[in-house]
Amino acid sequence: MLSSKTALVTGSTSGIGLAIAQTFAKNGANVVINGFGDAEAIEKERAGIEKEHGVKCVYSGADMTKPEEIAAMMGQAADTFGAVDILVNNAGIQYVSKIEEFPVEKWDAIIAINLSSAFHTIRAAVPGMKEKGWGRIINTASAHALVASPFKSAYVAAKHGIAGLTKTVALEVAQSGITVNAICPGYVWTPLVEAQIPDTMKARGLTEDEVKRDVLLAAQPTKEFVTVDQVASMALYLTSDAASCITGSLQQMDGGWVAQ
Repeated sequence: MLSSKTALVTGSTSGIGLAIAQTFAKNGANVVINGFGDAEAIEKERAGIEKEHGVKCVYSGADMTKPEEIAAMMGQAADTFGAVDILVNNAGIQYVSKIEEFPVEKWDAIIAINLSSAFHTIRAAVPGMKEKGWGRIINTASAHALVASPFKSAYVAAKHGIAGLTKTVALEVAQSGITVNAICPGYVWTPLVEAQIPDTMKARGLTEDEVKRDVLLAAQPTKEFVTVDQVASMALYLTSDAASCITGSLQQMDGGWVAQ
């Protein structure tokens, strides 16, 4: 399905991003993975993708808070594969705190990684996509691109910004063979979600089980976490010819959260 295509997925050394990269590779795409983590574990994943799927996979350790490193990553992808055909902006971090106690440095980092990095990658990728007359840009947003939750001011602001960026770029490239969409999952069981549980316990005075039941899944009528494979399947569909008329959309995968 994606043979001869190149996909770059930010924040793809674990969780949703890794599942998307693996799914694209399974369907024939060469992939560029990016993110932080244990170097040995990352190399194992990179080599495993190549061996299992018979594609080329390269790793970039670019820091998504640094525009110059993002530019270098995009240049590396272009030099290696000729162009980025599919761009998935998935890198993200989270921090939970009352607004009056929210650390300024945490705000700056979340906006940089969750929002500004997508601007920098899209800006670099669009010219090559226009030249080819084909491209797919997929932004990992969140139900928090559509609704808010307390104690997550930076994250909600960034995800609302991703929604606006998605729509704006989609309009700009609508006649260039490029689609731009955002996937808006509810709570997906990933290291990012798991890591925010202690802060939420502290902020709300709850136990771990209470956080899962009464905070994380309280808004999802299905009472089930979204899986990384479900998100990856949606991303794959958005790259297909069947989805060529879907652009500027916010694809909800939230167990009915936003329907309430």
